[in-house]
Amino acid sequence: MNRLAGTTSPYLLQHADNPVDWWPWGPGAFEEAKRRDVPVLLSVGYSACHWCHVMAHESFEDEATAAVMNEHFVCVKVDREERPDIDAVYMEAVQAATGQGGWPMTVFLTPDADPFYFGTYFPPEPKHGMPSFRQLLEGVRSAWADRRGEVTEVASKITSDLAGRELRYGDARPPGESELAQALLGLTREYDATYGGFGGAPKFPPSMVVEFLLRHHARTGAEGALQMAAETCERMARGGIYDQLGGGFARYSVDREFTVPHFEKMLYDNALLCRAYAHLWRATGSALAKRIALETAEFMVRELRTNEGGFASALDADSEDPDTGEHVEGAYYVWTPEQLTRALGEADAAVAARYFGVTEEGTFEKGASVLRLPRGEEVFDAEQTDRIRLSLQAARARRPAPGRDDKVVAAWNGLAVAALAETGAYFGRQDLVDAAVGAGDLLVRLHMDELARLTRTSKDGHAGQNAGVLEDYADVAEGFLTLASVTGEGVWLEFAGFLLDHVLDRFVDRESGALYDTASDAERLIRRPQDPTDNAAPSGWTAAAGALLTYAAHTGSEPHRTAAERALGVVTALGPRAPRFIGNGLAVAEALLDGPREVAVVGEVGGRMHHAALTGTAPGAVVAAGPEGSPATAELPLLADRPRVDGEDTAYVCHHFVCDTPETDPEGLRRTLGAGEGRG
Repeated sequence: MNRLAGTTSPYLLQHADNPVDWWPWGPGAFEEAKRRDVPVLLSVGYSACHWCHVMAHESFEDEATAAVMNEHFVCVKVDREERPDIDAVYMEAVQAATGQGGWPMTVFLTPDADPFYFGTYFPPEPKHGMPSFRQLLEGVRSAWADRRGEVTEVASKITSDLAGRELRYGDARPPGESELAQALLGLTREYDATYGGFGGAPKFPPSMVVEFLLRHHARTGAEGALQMAAETCERMARGGIYDQLGGGFARYSVDREFTVPHFEKMLYDNALLCRAYAHLWRATGSALAKRIALETAEFMVRELRTNEGGFASALDADSEDPDTGEHVEGAYYVWTPEQLTRALGEADAAVAARYFGVTEEGTFEKGASVLRLPRGEEVFDAEQTDRIRLSLQAARARRPAPGRDDKVVAAWNGLAVAALAETGAYFGRQDLVDAAVGAGDLLVRLHMDELARLTRTSKDGHAGQNAGVLEDYADVAEGFLTLASVTGEGVWLEFAGFLLDHVLDRFVDRESGALYDTASDAERLIRRPQDPTDNAAPSGWTAAAGALLTYAAHTGSEPHRTAAERALGVVTALGPRAPRFIGNGLAVAEALLDGPREVAVVGEVGGRMHHAALTGTAPGAVVAAGPEGSPATAELPLLADRPRVDGEDTAYVCHHFVCDTPETDPEGLRRTLGAGEGRG
């Protein structure tokens, strides 16, 4: 029976025709396991996951392996991007038991959903000290049949241990100068001064940490913070992790040099990095940062925008090799010297090889190289390199393209809305602002119900069935708040307020102020997931703190500000000890220490004063803009009772709605808000 065919998840649909009798997550699967008295085999992955594809081909498409799975287990397939709550609670068990995690995640459960054996990818044959997947299946089957008491005792203990891991940091005070200084010191110790970024291989783009460093520099003037942010961004932009032809960033680098990426491209990475580079430009005026921000925004709109106006989740790492026909990782992106010659001719190919670092030995597999911009002494002719880039773009467009995961995830679209709205406003690109508004409209129309409750995903204009989690409410609210600042339309502030009311009512622990990743009325799992640390995207906990703080600055709401301050207590505890993993919380804390400042611009939306307000570097500053006497003055509380001065567009810079002397000079406003010169 094909139970996955009717789902909206591209990942589940990839497995719909497997010989494995897959079940989607739900009570039916566990009732079937109880009826048959067999364990549940839970397999968790996502559409763009390379090793998920490998294990599917090796094991789940194999008739003999599938027969063993079907006979002895109830097999459940979960898309971690649709159900991050399921992924979180069982990944915590995997990491506790094995010391590592990853996808595909393979977990064996009792019919009561208690985990008792864990792993990730398993090969079809034993290798590198790992059993084969078939051996694993036989071992678990035998243990269930012959040592049931031992298995259930282990499962009960694991579940009990997980249930006791609730965090209660919310009662601590929010971080102050000392904690943020200690966090900066910790980052300095872990900084890779040779290649940029933090730690060793694999190296992930540290988007949230970069945001903290930029805000810390803006507030304190610490040059070391700005240097780490700028050098890291330059290294990534010049490396293979950045697509030198089409723009946009790959998931991570397998080496510490940012040379060879894991080639999947995720919406959340590109939204976060687009905004980080735009903010780097705002702080420094860097031409490189401006180019990368715009190219990344254009990549998202060109390659990830769906017909409905939202943004798709990802592009696969794998595609068909144009020369061999094999379906392999990176085939769309890498080049050999011979391929350059076929695309460009010998003269331009020689220049391209030096410009992009393509060698006979290669930097990837089978003599192929990932395009990058290595530093060197040679000066290249810009007209020639532009022509080469266009020719290579055209040649690459004829290659089989990677698959696209068309699922629209609310949280990641919220991040994209914020990035595109700001980038468009900074650089006069109304098309990018329009794309942000279009995605915001889709989120309201399709993902929000009449009670403003969010659905996490949609596909092809149809809403999914999974409830939104904390990061959905927080990131979509952040996107809406950014739209309110950029467009001057108060309806976006109103929508953000609806979502944040749900955060206060359904996600916050009233006693401690701590937050949970799932709502109080969500499906009960073996543990209510709760994690304040960043992963590839900001944690829901600190993203909510940021949105609550911004909303409070827009409206003067003390309950929202108090909730944000209480939530930031976890940053006081973790920031000095693990700054790399709570960068977003540190960035929100910088905004809290700075105010955040509230800027009311009475005048033309998109005018010089509004632009000066948006490009100020004061951490987390909020902006409300609208002409005097317009509807915006009623919809945006910061604008109430603020007149223009001498008939000029006027800005009021306020703290807790108490304002300094009005400003009518854009350059003066920039100086007040800490922006540098030359970005008018």
